[in-house]
Amino acid sequence: MNVPSRPNRRYEYVDDGPAIYVDSFATIRREARLDHLPANAERLAVRMIHGTGQVDLAEDLAIHPDLVPEARAALRSGAPILCDANMVASGVTASRLPRGNDVLCFLGDERVPGLAREWGTTRTAAAVSLWEPLLEGSVVAVGNAPTALFHLLEMLIDGAPRPTAIVGCPVGFIGAAESKQALTELADRFGVDVPYVVARGRRGGSAMTASALNALAKEEEA
Repeated sequence: MNVPSRPNRRYEYVDDGPAIYVDSFATIRREARLDHLPANAERLAVRMIHGTGQVDLAEDLAIHPDLVPEARAALRSGAPILCDANMVASGVTASRLPRGNDVLCFLGDERVPGLAREWGTTRTAAAVSLWEPLLEGSVVAVGNAPTALFHLLEMLIDGAPRPTAIVGCPVGFIGAAESKQALTELADRFGVDVPYVVARGRRGGSAMTASALNALAKEEEA
C-alpha cells in the first residue's frame, strides 16, 4: 500500500489537535457572554458554540438548571440516547459515552412510513412514537425536525413515560422556534417538568445537538 506524502507547507496554521481544542474553548470564553446560564452548564454552552462557530449562540440558549446533573447521571447509569435523525446520532462521539450507551434513531424503521401516512405527519415525527418503550429515564435529542419535538411534547402531555432530559434544537423556518418555545413552557402549561436545553429561534441542527450530547456525556472538554 502506498503511503501518501504530505504536501508542501504553504500556510501558517495550527495543526495540533489538542492545542486547537484548548485555544478554541479559550476564545469562546473570551468572546461569549455566559453569565446568564446555570453555572453547571458553562461547558455545555461552550461545546455547543464550538460545534457551530457562533459565539452569539450563547444569547439564545435556554438551559434548565437541572439539565446537566440529571442528564449526566442518567448517562452514567446507562440510559439510551434517542435521536430524531441519523445525523444527530452519527455526531455522538462513542468514546465519550460513560457506559457505551445505546444511541438510537428509528427513522429507518419499516413501520414509520405507514404511521406517517396514517397520521398525516412527517416520518421524523412518526418515528418518535417508537421511542415510547425506551423513553423512561432516557436522554432525548431532537436536532432536525420541529414536528418531532412537537410530537414528543404531545406524547408527554398525554402521559407517555418521561425522559430524564431533552436536547431540543430543531432547525428551520417553519415551527422550529415555536416547538422550542413550547418545550420551555411545558412545565408551566401542562405540569410536565423535564430538564431541557434549547437554542431559541430558528437556529439548531445536527452539529449543535450532537455537540450538546457530547458535552453531557463527558464533562472533560478535550
